[in-house]
Amino acid sequence: MMHIGELAERVGLSLRSLRHWDDVGLVHASGRTDGGFRLYTEADEERVRLIMRMKPFGFSLEELAELADAIEGSPADPLAALPAERAEWFRTEMHERREKLARQLSDADDLLQRIEPTAGR
Repeated sequence: MMHIGELAERVGLSLRSLRHWDDVGLVHASGRTDGGFRLYTEADEERVRLIMRMKPFGFSLEELAELADAIEGSPADPLAALPAERAEWFRTEMHERREKLARQLSDADDLLQRIEPTAGR
């Protein structure tokens, strides 16, 4: 078990974000100290890391929780626990949003090239 500060440091997330995620039900502490401080397990850390990987897709907190629950519930077939229409929605959205992220990254690369000094200037 680890305290929230250790988890925050290990995953590179703020204490405030972790507390908020706990408060809204996205990630729950697996325990509490006698003094009421949150305690997390390695499995909790893995869930936080999973959610952090999903964040760039821009899903709501509720959607992140739904998707994380599904993935954790059936690692072999991550969306099997969801109704077929919902699973397909997530697949379609993730593909479309990934394409948008790829375009944004390409645009960022183009901008970086424009600001780099060129030989002979």
